Amino acid sequence: MSDPGASELIVERPEAGVAVVLLNRPDATNALSLSLQARLSEAFTELSADASVRVIVLTGGEKVFAAGGDIKSMADAGAIDILQRHTERVWAPIERCPKPVIAAVCGYAFGGGNELAMHCDIVIAGESASFAQPEIRIGIMPGIGGTQRLVRAVGKFNAMRILLTGKPVTAREAQVMGLVSNVVADDQVLPEALAMARTIAAMPPLAAMQIKEVVLAGMDAPLDVALMLERKANQLLFASRDQKEGMQAFIEKRKPRYEGR
Repeated sequence: MSDPGASELIVERPEAGVAVVLLNRPDATNALSLSLQARLSEAFTELSADASVRVIVLTGGEKVFAAGGDIKSMADAGAIDILQRHTERVWAPIERCPKPVIAAVCGYAFGGGNELAMHCDIVIAGESASFAQPEIRIGIMPGIGGTQRLVRAVGKFNAMRILLTGKPVTAREAQVMGLVSNVVADDQVLPEALAMARTIAAMPPLAAMQIKEVVLAGMDAPLDVALMLERKANQLLFASRDQKEGMQAFIEKRKPRYEGR
């Protein structure tokens, strides 16, 4: 992690089982430059493979989450230039991260920033946070899942309003729509995200990963197929040490000690 763009992204381990990934381009409102996207891809690849990490908190800090893509790098690009960037490959480690990811959103989550938040599993927003897909205002459209994830999160009519007007919605509006999990005071966003991460990190990690996998895989599957996936994943967990430990601890009225095995 010694590349020139390393300072654009900071990875910290504040406590056992929890990693914090901080977007660090404050002078550019955390715009998702190509180098920052590459660093995100690398960081999520590493964290996904690290057995000591059970939960990831993704944040842009106290002022802004991410105010979209780097427009300057796209203004003169052609169709083949954009195709050859293969953003689907760059963002794949985030999309496929097997561990729960919590977005801690303060300020703007616009364009690629909103798409990045939608890659997460839980979104905690500050009172002053806002969300938008403003691409239409500069002659393009979302290209990293903004149309598809948004409509799945908030429904066709809310998604169309956001996509076709480019106007932002407040954190409270986003929560009502289903885009945000929880809204808290601005200065409580990261503490709330860390508290939730701590709670999830104390859970059996195999169960957490299976829950995430089945929820995401089942969303677009027929109900009978999704229920089959759920049953199979539940059955699989009965082969884990954590299942035996969890149930025995419950019977013995003690705190369980989960190992991820």
